[in-house]
Amino acid sequence: MILDQFISTKRRSKTLSSSNEQLSRSIIKSVSWRVIGTLDTIAISWLITGTLEFALSIGFIELITKMVLYTVHERLWNKITWGKKL
Repeated sequence: MILDQFISTKRRSKTLSSSNEQLSRSIIKSVSWRVIGTLDTIAISWLITGTLEFALSIGFIELITKMVLYTVHERLWNKITWGKKL
């Protein structure tokens, strides 16, 4: 029984590997991570500048640029086989 679970888990992990990740999943991961990161950037910018409007403008620019960079970075790393168990 334990052996069956181990084999089943191994098969499932091979089919769910990150190399099979769809672009839409990478984009959703990017958006969710950037929301967290942008809220952090806005809070820090507000503390430093004391101006909420300026902090929001910094956050918005940072949100867009870092989502694009993260998605490209994620897709490139999905193509690299180094460090993956085949």
